[in-house]
Amino acid sequence: MLGRSKMPTTSPNEQKKVVEKTQDPLRRLGVLDDEDVRVMMQGSSMVKVRSSRWQKSRTLRLLEDGLTVWCESTKSSRKAKAQQTFAVTEVECVREGCQSEALRRLSGSVPESRCFTVVFRGARKSLDLLCPSEEEAQRWVRGIRTLKERVANMTQKEKLDHWIRGYLRRADQNQDGKMSYDEVKRLLQMINIDLSEQYARSLFKKCDRSCDGRLDHIEIEEFCRELMRRPELDSVFRHYSSNGCVLSTAELRDFLGDQSEDASLLHAQSLIRTYELNDWAQRNQFMTQNGFTMYMLSLENDVFNPDHGRVYQDMSLPLAHYYISSSHNTYLTKDQVTSASSAEPYIRALNQGCRCVELDCWDGDKGEPVIYHGHTLTSKVPFKEVIETICQYAFKASPYPLILSLENHCSVEQQSVMAKHLRTILGSKLVIKPLPDQPLKDLPSPEELRGRILVKGKKETPHLGQLGKTGSYASFSSSSDDELASSKKEPGKVVSSKLSPELSELVVYCRSVPFRGFDDPADKPANEMSSFSESDALKHIKDSGKLFVRHNSRQLSRIYPSGQRLQSSNYDPQEMWNGGCQMVALNFQTPGEQMDLNQGRFLPNGRCGYVMKPGFLRSATSNFNPENTGGGPGHIPTQLTIRIISAQQLPKINTDKASSIVDPQVWVEIHGVAIDNSRDKTHRIDNNGFNPRWDCTLSFQLQVPELALVRFVVEDHDHTAKNDFVGQFTLPFTSLRTGYRHVHLLKADGSRLSPATLFIHVKVSRKGVPIKTVSERIGLAKGKA
Repeated sequence: MLGRSKMPTTSPNEQKKVVEKTQDPLRRLGVLDDEDVRVMMQGSSMVKVRSSRWQKSRTLRLLEDGLTVWCESTKSSRKAKAQQTFAVTEVECVREGCQSEALRRLSGSVPESRCFTVVFRGARKSLDLLCPSEEEAQRWVRGIRTLKERVANMTQKEKLDHWIRGYLRRADQNQDGKMSYDEVKRLLQMINIDLSEQYARSLFKKCDRSCDGRLDHIEIEEFCRELMRRPELDSVFRHYSSNGCVLSTAELRDFLGDQSEDASLLHAQSLIRTYELNDWAQRNQFMTQNGFTMYMLSLENDVFNPDHGRVYQDMSLPLAHYYISSSHNTYLTKDQVTSASSAEPYIRALNQGCRCVELDCWDGDKGEPVIYHGHTLTSKVPFKEVIETICQYAFKASPYPLILSLENHCSVEQQSVMAKHLRTILGSKLVIKPLPDQPLKDLPSPEELRGRILVKGKKETPHLGQLGKTGSYASFSSSSDDELASSKKEPGKVVSSKLSPELSELVVYCRSVPFRGFDDPADKPANEMSSFSESDALKHIKDSGKLFVRHNSRQLSRIYPSGQRLQSSNYDPQEMWNGGCQMVALNFQTPGEQMDLNQGRFLPNGRCGYVMKPGFLRSATSNFNPENTGGGPGHIPTQLTIRIISAQQLPKINTDKASSIVDPQVWVEIHGVAIDNSRDKTHRIDNNGFNPRWDCTLSFQLQVPELALVRFVVEDHDHTAKNDFVGQFTLPFTSLRTGYRHVHLLKADGSRLSPATLFIHVKVSRKGVPIKTVSERIGLAKGKA
């Protein structure tokens, strides 16, 4: 079906059915009368562009589900077929005009108004397209954006309905709107559930009220309702309902109280108005079982505290008091030896809230510096192009300051060119002198530097207080400012020793200096910062943890991966955060556990890329030692109990094998100080990715909960090989909500694995006493400190 570009010949009655089936998903999406979407469904002939030499005519068409775009392909490989369609949910954004690298190079030779780029989440390459007319390009741009917005606003129930209906259409092999038992069995395999033959047949017969061996539209609806029943939610409902039929306002308030939520009469009534679909129940202020299910599936019941989804922390403290989302070798698309250098990874990193990006600068042709990983086979991208990209995307995801970490290998002449581009392209966003009326003893705050861009590098100036009074020369390095003295650690990273005054002037608050030890901390200017390799940082944490914490309360520290990580793998960032290090730079292009932790760490505070460090990591006199936390600051012995109840709609991993069904098991991991690090798992459920149920309780003892991250991981169990990754979700313990919650799982690349969820119950207690909210727990601890 996905490969067809034309509808098969049908009779008038069949055509009417096809039209109705096509309209059904569009009606549910609320775009039935949208002209842009209509044009997308009719299909358009476009030119797919990769370079000036590679341009191929392709047909694109929106499929009947209203969410999938089919793109014509001449390739027959399995990978090519997988790339032949894309879901609107996979689209990061749509860029109008010549804004990609390939289209920029064609700028002037193609009409910009007829071009657009579809940018995907994760590692999938962007799609550059040239339309026959400006109007058609605009219709596709607006259409994709409209569908993206509609999907983003869908409730979890709507997502589930749309998901199951999509599979129904694919399972209906002869497209007659009815389903035989064999087609139902095919549907069950598609949605990752292996029902026993006896149960599948009994369910089929129960729904086949017409007794003709085929389920019609209404019977299919009933079959799906039976499949999607949530007995575990029904059980929670019955626990609070005195009559088992409805929840009174008082009973709903009891439930909300146990969930540590607003248990006021007004809030309970508001929930009934929002989620209860039965008119009688609404009028009489009751919540039925269906209304309760709708509420429990909504984002209001997400495990992540919704109050933390906005900027809620104090942003007026010095920069050194925050963790800062930081990227290493930002320009690389994959490994450090042969992969492409590009401006695209900067867009991806910035859109994820990254606030420190790296630029590895070398002399280029015609006097223009380039960015690439020196002395390797990685390709080159013009410095100017990267700065233009950064200027455009710097503050789309976060308004707070962006730090450019320049690793300079350029001649003095091309350093001057770099300085010119920085000034002319970034303009007033670029910080070129200290802020007026800014106390010199501390760094400015993220709020004071809102919308500004800082340059990090060496600067031969005496102190912050004398900035601007004397001319100076500078060299820049991003990875380590001890590299001149210890370049043997990373061969090929020889930093320029000839200095450019124009570039030096741009270094204001992030002056790179070699680390000189922990002596005389009060004498170190606040604008001086050092970079540490992962091994050096770990040595300081283990040998001088308390002193390193104090150092990081006032000075910025940047940690970078070992130069031996040729495949762009990542180190464990948690150990660095435990020591108060702010700029823990990771390879954003490499998915895995370390990037999951990074995404979880910066999930709260509106994903703005700045998260306030705990108080015991912000004090210059702190006694916190990450290697010995017993009884010290931040020590709040806490028990976390998580009951993994069930999962819903887990995807099939082995899509090549129709009969393959997931055997899921769930890991819960704690990442924090060494004594808190722990993991435990449920048993596996054989052959059920649709609605597996565990009812398995896992308990964890935490000593320093304010530093802990909680990671949920779902795997497909394998007897003979390593378990396959299915999905995960990571969040700070301080953003974890107690009670019955849904965990919305993410893919390996960090994008949504919709509609896959876990259903869990969370309980937190301190010395046996239940603590309902994190703020209450921390408040109690501070009161006894």
